[in-house]
Amino acid sequence: MKFQPYVTEHIYDEMFESNEKCRSHYASFKEQIDSISTKKLMQLQHSTDAAQISIGMTFNVYHDKQGAEKILHLDIIPRIIDAKSWSLVEKGLIQRITALNMFLQDIYNDQHILNDKVVPKDLILSSQDYLEPCVGITPPKKRWCHITGTDLVRDLSGKFFVLEDNLRCPSGVSYMIENREIIKRTFPKLLTTLGVRPVLNYPSKLLQMLKYMSDKPKPTVVVLTPGIFNSAYFEHSYLANEMGVFLVSGQDLIVEDDFVFMQTTSGLKQVDVIYRRIDDKFLDPLAFRKDSMLGTPGLFEAYKKGNVALANAPGTGVADDKAVYAYVPKIIKYYLGENPIIENVPTYLCREESDRKYVIENIESLVVKETNAAGGYGMMIGPKSTKAEHEKFRKLVANNPNNYIAQPTLSLSTVPTVDNSVIEGRHVDLRPYVLYGEKVEVIPGALTRVALKKGSLVVNSSQGGGTKDTWVLYK
Repeated sequence: MKFQPYVTEHIYDEMFESNEKCRSHYASFKEQIDSISTKKLMQLQHSTDAAQISIGMTFNVYHDKQGAEKILHLDIIPRIIDAKSWSLVEKGLIQRITALNMFLQDIYNDQHILNDKVVPKDLILSSQDYLEPCVGITPPKKRWCHITGTDLVRDLSGKFFVLEDNLRCPSGVSYMIENREIIKRTFPKLLTTLGVRPVLNYPSKLLQMLKYMSDKPKPTVVVLTPGIFNSAYFEHSYLANEMGVFLVSGQDLIVEDDFVFMQTTSGLKQVDVIYRRIDDKFLDPLAFRKDSMLGTPGLFEAYKKGNVALANAPGTGVADDKAVYAYVPKIIKYYLGENPIIENVPTYLCREESDRKYVIENIESLVVKETNAAGGYGMMIGPKSTKAEHEKFRKLVANNPNNYIAQPTLSLSTVPTVDNSVIEGRHVDLRPYVLYGEKVEVIPGALTRVALKKGSLVVNSSQGGGTKDTWVLYK
C-alpha cells in the first residue's frame, strides 16, 4: 500500500516531515503498512466498521432528519505520539486542571479572582453556566472537575495548543477504549513492538476516582443517563457495564430525608456517588429547570448537604465557557504562580471593543465561535465560508458581542488516513481524558478526532468527523 505525497510546508504532519521522510516513532508502523496490499488494507478497514456495528458503537446526531444511528468511523491508521511530546501534554494538563478546579472553588465561594479583577466579575456572574444555587458550596474533597476532556491541536511547528476545555460531561472516552480493542486485533504485534501504553484500564481508574469522592469504605456508585435517545447512550451503558455499577435514569432514583436511593427489585438501596451524564439544569426540577423529566426531585439538596457526591460537580460549565477560556493563562498565573505549560490559541474577545473591531474587519480569515455552543455548532470558519456567511456573522458579533470569540484559522496537523484506495493526510485534533481524584491523572492515550473530508478542519462527529486510535509510546 502506497502513501500519496501530500505534506506541504504549510502543514505539520504527525507521520511525515516536509520532505516526505517518515518520523522515527512511525518507522515500524510504516514498514508494516508498506507490506500490506491495497486490497488487504481495504479489507482491514471494512472489518473495523463491521466490528463497531457488532458491538453497538453507534451514536445519534441531533437534528439529523434520517434519525438513524451511525457508527463513528474509525480509521485504521493510528496517531502515534512519542514519549517526550506526551510528557509535555501530561504536565500541561495537570497544571491546567489544578488551576481550573481552584478557580471553580473560588468563584462559587470567596471570589478573590473576581474581586482582584483578574477575571471580569460581570463575565462570570452573567454567564448562563454560572449557577447561583451552587454559591457557597464546596464539593466532596474540594473536587469540581472529576472528569475532563481537553481538546488540543498542533500548529505548523508541531507545538501543542489548548483549543477548548470540556469540564461538564465530556464524551468520547468509550470510543478511545474500544478503538484500542479493535485496532489491537488489526495490528496485534505492533503495539507490543512499539511499546504502546495501555488505555483499557480507564474504567477501573474511573471507578477508583468515583469511590474516592465518598468517605464510605464501600460506596455505591451509579451512572445517571438521560436515556436511550441521548447521543452518547452507548458510552453511558458501556462505562456502567465496565465498572460493574448500575446504569440508572432519573426515575430510578428517589430522595428521602435528603438521602438518595435507587429503586431495586429488593427495595431501596442508598446511592453514595453519581457519575451524572445529565446537564446541570436537568438534574433536579426543584433546583433548576422545573420542566425537567430527566432528573430527580431533591437530588441537589441531598448534594448540598453532603449526602451524595456528583461527578462532575454542578456548576463546572462556567469554566469551559469559550469566553472564560481566554482568561485561563491568567487563572493559572493567579492560583499557581506559573506560566501555562500548554498555551491557548490566541483569542479575540468580541466583548472588548478593540477585539470586536478587529474581528468584524478581518472575519474572512478568522474562526468565529459562539461561547456556549458545542459540537461544531454556532461556528464559522472564515476561509471556508461564503461572503453571505461572513456578513451574517458580522451582524451576530455586532449585535451580541458577549456571545462570541474569534481565533486565527489554524492549519491543524494531519495524520495519514485511508480514503477509498489511497492514503492521504486528514486534519486531526486530540482529546486526552483527565481524572481528578486523589491526584490529577492524565490517561496515556486520547481520542483523536479526524476530519474525513479532504481539506476540512471540522472534526466533530456531529459534523461528519471520525476517529483514530491514539498510541502513546513508553519511549
